[in-house]
Amino acid sequence: MEQQKTPLPKTTILIVDDNEEILDFLSDDLQAAYQVLTARDGEEALQQLHEHIVHLVISDVMMDKMDGFELCQRIKADFELSHIPIILLTAKNILQSKIEGLKSGADVYIEKPFSPEHLNAQVASLLENRNRLKEYFAKSPLVHIKGVAHNRMDEEFMEQLHQVIQNNITDHELDVERLATLMNMSRPTLYRKIKSITDLSPNEMINLTRLKTAAELISQGNTHMNDIAERVGYNSLTQFGRNFQKQFNMTPTEYAKQWS
Repeated sequence: MEQQKTPLPKTTILIVDDNEEILDFLSDDLQAAYQVLTARDGEEALQQLHEHIVHLVISDVMMDKMDGFELCQRIKADFELSHIPIILLTAKNILQSKIEGLKSGADVYIEKPFSPEHLNAQVASLLENRNRLKEYFAKSPLVHIKGVAHNRMDEEFMEQLHQVIQNNITDHELDVERLATLMNMSRPTLYRKIKSITDLSPNEMINLTRLKTAAELISQGNTHMNDIAERVGYNSLTQFGRNFQKQFNMTPTEYAKQWS
Protein backbone atom coordinates (compact mmCIF):
# COMPACT_ATOMS: atom_id res chain seq x y z
CA MET A 1 0.00 0.00 0.00
CA GLU A 2 1.25 3.46 -0.88
CA GLN A 3 2.41 5.53 2.07
CA GLN A 4 0.12 8.45 2.90
CA LYS A 5 1.81 11.82 3.20
CA THR A 6 1.33 13.62 6.48
CA PRO A 7 -0.73 16.82 6.18
CA LEU A 8 0.69 19.80 8.05
CA PRO A 9 -0.93 23.12 8.99
CA LYS A 10 -0.17 26.34 7.11
CA THR A 11 2.17 26.57 4.14
CA THR A 12 5.08 24.19 4.68
CA ILE A 13 8.70 25.06 3.93
CA LEU A 14 11.61 22.62 4.03
CA ILE A 15 15.01 24.12 4.92
CA VAL A 16 18.07 22.05 3.97
CA ASP A 17 21.52 22.90 5.37
CA ASP A 18 24.31 20.95 7.07
CA ASN A 19 25.04 23.89 9.38
CA GLU A 20 22.98 23.56 12.56
CA GLU A 21 23.22 27.27 13.38
CA ILE A 22 21.90 28.30 9.96
CA LEU A 23 19.07 25.78 10.22
CA ASP A 24 18.06 27.20 13.60
CA PHE A 25 18.39 30.78 12.40
CA LEU A 26 16.27 30.28 9.29
CA SER A 27 13.71 28.17 11.15
CA ASP A 28 13.27 30.82 13.85
CA ASP A 29 12.90 33.52 11.21
CA LEU A 30 10.30 31.69 9.09
CA GLN A 31 8.25 29.70 11.58
CA ALA A 32 6.05 32.64 12.58
CA ALA A 33 4.46 32.60 9.12
CA TYR A 34 5.08 29.04 7.91
CA GLN A 35 5.25 25.44 9.08
CA VAL A 36 8.99 24.65 8.94
CA LEU A 37 10.69 21.30 8.39
CA THR A 38 14.48 20.85 8.39
CA ALA A 39 16.99 18.46 6.85
CA ARG A 40 20.77 18.30 7.20
CA ASP A 41 21.54 16.93 3.74
CA GLY A 42 19.93 16.16 0.41
CA GLU A 43 19.12 12.55 1.24
CA GLU A 44 17.26 13.53 4.40
CA ALA A 45 15.50 16.27 2.44
CA LEU A 46 14.16 13.79 -0.12
CA GLN A 47 12.90 11.57 2.68
CA GLN A 48 11.06 14.55 4.22
CA LEU A 49 9.56 15.46 0.85
CA HIS A 50 8.15 11.97 0.40
CA GLU A 51 6.73 11.91 3.94
CA HIS A 52 5.15 15.38 4.04
CA ILE A 53 3.40 17.79 1.71
CA VAL A 54 5.91 20.62 1.18
CA HIS A 55 5.15 23.87 -0.65
CA LEU A 56 8.69 25.30 -0.99
CA VAL A 57 12.30 24.21 -0.44
CA ILE A 58 15.19 26.42 0.71
CA SER A 59 18.53 24.64 0.33
CA ASP A 60 22.18 25.42 0.78
CA VAL A 61 24.40 24.46 -2.16
CA MET A 62 27.53 23.21 -0.39
CA MET A 63 26.59 20.07 1.58
CA ASP A 64 28.04 16.60 2.15
CA LYS A 65 26.41 13.44 0.68
CA MET A 66 24.29 15.40 -1.82
CA ASP A 67 24.79 19.07 -2.64
CA GLY A 68 22.04 21.59 -3.40
CA PHE A 69 22.45 21.31 -7.15
CA GLU A 70 21.90 17.55 -7.13
CA LEU A 71 19.01 17.86 -4.70
CA CYS A 72 17.39 20.43 -6.97
CA GLN A 73 17.85 18.18 -10.00
CA ARG A 74 16.42 15.18 -8.12
CA ILE A 75 13.34 17.16 -7.04
CA LYS A 76 12.67 18.54 -10.51
CA ALA A 77 13.08 15.07 -12.07
CA ASP A 78 10.67 13.41 -9.60
CA PHE A 79 7.09 13.34 -10.90
CA GLU A 80 5.58 13.70 -7.43
CA LEU A 81 7.87 16.61 -6.44
CA SER A 82 8.62 18.52 -9.64
CA HIS A 83 6.06 21.27 -8.93
CA ILE A 84 7.80 22.41 -5.71
CA PRO A 85 9.62 25.78 -6.04
CA ILE A 86 13.24 25.83 -4.83
CA ILE A 87 15.44 28.62 -3.47
CA LEU A 88 19.18 27.85 -3.51
CA LEU A 89 21.56 29.59 -1.09
CA THR A 90 25.26 29.78 -1.89
CA ALA A 91 28.46 31.52 -0.85
CA LYS A 92 29.81 31.14 -4.38
CA ASN A 93 29.73 34.61 -5.92
CA ILE A 94 30.63 33.50 -9.43
CA LEU A 95 28.60 33.51 -12.61
CA GLN A 96 29.17 29.81 -13.36
CA SER A 97 27.70 28.85 -10.00
CA LYS A 98 24.58 30.92 -10.70
CA ILE A 99 24.21 29.33 -14.12
CA GLU A 100 24.57 25.84 -12.62
CA GLY A 101 21.92 26.68 -10.03
CA LEU A 102 19.45 27.82 -12.63
CA LYS A 103 20.22 24.86 -14.90
CA SER A 104 19.47 22.49 -12.02
CA GLY A 105 15.95 23.91 -11.93
CA ALA A 106 16.17 26.41 -9.07
CA ASP A 107 13.48 29.08 -9.11
CA VAL A 108 15.55 31.61 -7.15
CA TYR A 109 19.29 31.83 -6.46
CA ILE A 110 20.42 33.88 -3.43
CA GLU A 111 24.04 34.67 -2.54
CA LYS A 112 25.34 34.62 1.03
CA PRO A 113 25.41 36.71 3.09
CA PHE A 114 21.77 37.76 2.65
CA SER A 115 19.30 39.63 4.82
CA PRO A 116 16.38 37.74 6.38
CA GLU A 117 14.10 40.39 4.90
CA HIS A 118 15.34 39.58 1.39
CA LEU A 119 14.80 35.83 1.87
CA ASN A 120 11.33 36.39 3.34
CA ALA A 121 10.42 38.61 0.39
CA GLN A 122 11.57 35.96 -2.11
CA VAL A 123 9.63 33.22 -0.30
CA ALA A 124 6.47 35.34 -0.14
CA SER A 125 6.82 36.34 -3.80
CA LEU A 126 7.24 32.77 -5.04
CA LEU A 127 4.28 31.49 -3.05
CA GLU A 128 2.07 34.45 -3.94
CA ASN A 129 2.84 34.14 -7.65
CA ARG A 130 1.93 30.44 -7.55
CA ASN A 131 -1.33 31.17 -5.72
CA ARG A 132 -2.22 34.03 -8.07
CA LEU A 133 -1.68 31.79 -11.10
CA LYS A 134 -3.87 29.05 -9.60
CA GLU A 135 -6.67 31.54 -8.94
CA TYR A 136 -6.41 33.06 -12.42
CA PHE A 137 -6.58 29.61 -13.99
CA ALA A 138 -9.64 28.63 -11.94
CA LYS A 139 -11.59 31.86 -12.53
CA SER A 140 -10.77 32.47 -16.22
CA PRO A 141 -13.10 30.52 -18.56
CA LEU A 142 -10.72 30.13 -21.50
CA VAL A 143 -7.29 29.78 -19.82
CA HIS A 144 -5.86 26.39 -20.83
CA ILE A 145 -5.03 23.81 -18.22
CA LYS A 146 -1.31 23.72 -19.05
CA GLY A 147 -1.03 27.42 -18.20
CA VAL A 148 -0.94 26.58 -14.51
CA ALA A 149 2.13 24.31 -14.84
CA HIS A 150 5.64 25.54 -14.02
CA ASN A 151 7.84 23.06 -15.87
CA ARG A 152 7.76 20.64 -18.78
CA MET A 153 7.02 17.55 -16.69
CA ASP A 154 4.02 19.19 -15.01
CA GLU A 155 2.85 20.66 -18.31
CA GLU A 156 2.86 17.21 -19.91
CA PHE A 157 0.96 15.79 -16.93
CA MET A 158 -1.68 18.53 -17.10
CA GLU A 159 -2.10 18.08 -20.86
CA GLN A 160 -2.55 14.33 -20.41
CA LEU A 161 -5.03 14.94 -17.59
CA HIS A 162 -6.96 17.38 -19.76
CA GLN A 163 -7.12 14.94 -22.66
CA VAL A 164 -8.31 12.06 -20.47
CA ILE A 165 -11.10 14.19 -19.00
CA GLN A 166 -12.05 15.46 -22.47
CA ASN A 167 -12.25 11.91 -23.79
CA ASN A 168 -14.71 11.02 -21.03
CA ILE A 169 -16.43 14.37 -20.56
CA THR A 170 -19.94 13.16 -21.43
CA ASP A 171 -19.76 10.60 -18.62
CA HIS A 172 -21.50 12.41 -15.77
CA GLU A 173 -20.31 9.69 -13.37
CA LEU A 174 -16.61 10.34 -14.06
CA ASP A 175 -14.90 10.62 -10.67
CA VAL A 176 -11.48 10.42 -9.04
CA GLU A 177 -11.49 6.59 -8.95
CA ARG A 178 -12.18 6.32 -12.67
CA LEU A 179 -9.79 9.17 -13.47
CA ALA A 180 -6.95 7.52 -11.52
CA THR A 181 -7.50 4.28 -13.46
CA LEU A 182 -7.51 6.13 -16.79
CA MET A 183 -4.31 8.00 -15.82
CA ASN A 184 -2.70 4.72 -14.68
CA MET A 185 -1.96 6.27 -11.28
CA SER A 186 -2.88 5.52 -7.70
CA ARG A 187 -5.63 7.68 -6.27
CA PRO A 188 -3.36 9.27 -3.58
CA THR A 189 -0.66 10.15 -6.13
CA LEU A 190 -3.19 11.65 -8.54
CA TYR A 191 -4.82 13.64 -5.74
CA ARG A 192 -1.51 15.06 -4.45
CA LYS A 193 -0.28 16.01 -7.90
CA ILE A 194 -3.46 17.80 -9.00
CA LYS A 195 -3.85 19.48 -5.61
CA SER A 196 -0.24 20.69 -5.58
CA ILE A 197 -0.35 22.19 -9.07
CA THR A 198 -3.88 23.65 -9.11
CA ASP A 199 -5.06 23.74 -5.48
CA LEU A 200 -8.06 21.69 -6.66
CA SER A 201 -9.15 18.16 -5.84
CA PRO A 202 -9.47 15.73 -8.78
CA ASN A 203 -13.27 16.00 -8.68
CA GLU A 204 -13.02 19.80 -8.70
CA MET A 205 -10.60 19.52 -11.63
CA ILE A 206 -13.09 17.35 -13.53
CA ASN A 207 -15.87 19.86 -12.92
CA LEU A 208 -13.68 22.83 -13.89
CA THR A 209 -12.73 21.10 -17.15
CA ARG A 210 -16.42 20.56 -17.89
CA LEU A 211 -17.15 24.25 -17.27
CA LYS A 212 -14.16 25.49 -19.29
CA THR A 213 -15.23 23.24 -22.18
CA ALA A 214 -18.73 24.70 -21.94
CA ALA A 215 -17.26 28.21 -22.01
CA GLU A 216 -15.27 27.32 -25.12
CA LEU A 217 -18.42 25.98 -26.85
CA ILE A 218 -20.28 29.18 -25.95
CA SER A 219 -17.42 31.34 -27.27
CA GLN A 220 -17.71 29.47 -30.60
CA GLY A 221 -21.33 30.52 -30.95
CA ASN A 222 -23.16 27.63 -29.34
CA THR A 223 -26.05 29.07 -27.32
CA HIS A 224 -28.27 26.04 -26.77
CA MET A 225 -27.56 25.58 -23.06
CA ASN A 226 -29.35 22.23 -22.79
CA ASP A 227 -27.13 20.82 -25.51
CA ILE A 228 -23.97 22.32 -24.01
CA ALA A 229 -24.77 20.99 -20.54
CA GLU A 230 -25.28 17.51 -21.95
CA ARG A 231 -22.10 17.66 -24.06
CA VAL A 232 -19.95 18.46 -21.02
CA GLY A 233 -21.46 15.77 -18.80
CA TYR A 234 -24.25 17.49 -16.87
CA ASN A 235 -27.63 15.78 -16.70
CA SER A 236 -29.17 18.85 -15.04
CA LEU A 237 -29.31 22.24 -16.73
CA THR A 238 -30.00 23.88 -13.38
CA GLN A 239 -26.88 22.36 -11.81
CA PHE A 240 -24.83 23.34 -14.86
CA GLY A 241 -25.97 26.95 -14.61
CA ARG A 242 -25.40 27.08 -10.86
CA ASN A 243 -21.87 25.66 -11.11
CA PHE A 244 -20.96 27.91 -14.04
CA GLN A 245 -22.05 31.02 -12.13
CA LYS A 246 -20.24 29.94 -8.96
CA GLN A 247 -17.01 29.31 -10.87
CA PHE A 248 -16.95 32.32 -13.22
CA ASN A 249 -19.22 34.82 -11.42
CA MET A 250 -21.70 34.92 -14.30
CA THR A 251 -24.40 32.71 -15.74
CA PRO A 252 -23.83 30.84 -19.04
CA THR A 253 -26.34 33.21 -20.68
CA GLU A 254 -24.50 36.27 -19.40
CA TYR A 255 -21.25 34.80 -20.68
CA ALA A 256 -22.84 34.14 -24.09
CA LYS A 257 -23.78 37.82 -24.39
CA GLN A 258 -20.07 38.70 -24.36
CA TRP A 259 -19.73 36.81 -27.64
CA SER A 260 -22.89 38.00 -29.39
